[in-house]
Amino acid sequence: MTTVARALFSTQVSDLAGQAQADGPILVVAIDMPIGLPDRGRRAADVLARAAVGPLRSSVFMTPVRAALEADDHPSAVAVNRELAGEGISVQAFGLKTKLFQVESWIREAGYRVVEVHPEVCFAQLAGAPLSLRKATWAGAEQRRDLLAHAGVTLAGDLGVAGHAAAVDDVLDAAVAAWTARRVARGEARSMPDPPEAFTDGLRCAIWA
Repeated sequence: MTTVARALFSTQVSDLAGQAQADGPILVVAIDMPIGLPDRGRRAADVLARAAVGPLRSSVFMTPVRAALEADDHPSAVAVNRELAGEGISVQAFGLKTKLFQVESWIREAGYRVVEVHPEVCFAQLAGAPLSLRKATWAGAEQRRDLLAHAGVTLAGDLGVAGHAAAVDDVLDAAVAAWTARRVARGEARSMPDPPEAFTDGLRCAIWA
């Protein structure tokens, strides 16, 4: 079955989900954000995801410990993460804290299943092997569009407001996340790790593909 993807756009995940519900009940949402923050050390999900994407392993960043993201500033976060996880935390990762905690709060109240994905892990699953071309290149973007099309997810040329606001790689990532959400709903997807980990936040931590 071929599905023509419809793209929605919002700066707030709750608003985006609300737009999606206008088309009918939501079964599963797949999101490219960490779900479940470690108390110390690395998440097994991140380690397994990095191995799964092979040449593109640098696209998987190690999720900081919760205490680091709760720090007041980046230098403090670096110190906390080094103490509890043995490594620092980038400015980029620390800058995601507001959005990450927003997503975490939304997940607890969503009322439907929300799973974490990593787009390159999903594309590797879709291709049957890790990809080597980066999606920022024309060849990499076309490879991913072709993979999606063969899986029954066709990206329309005109995506409306979302097409004007989102970068090419963001559209590709959203499409493969939707493909994975459908797999989860059908019981076809697998989690890394299996079973998922659980930290003190109580969230089931795994990357799905």
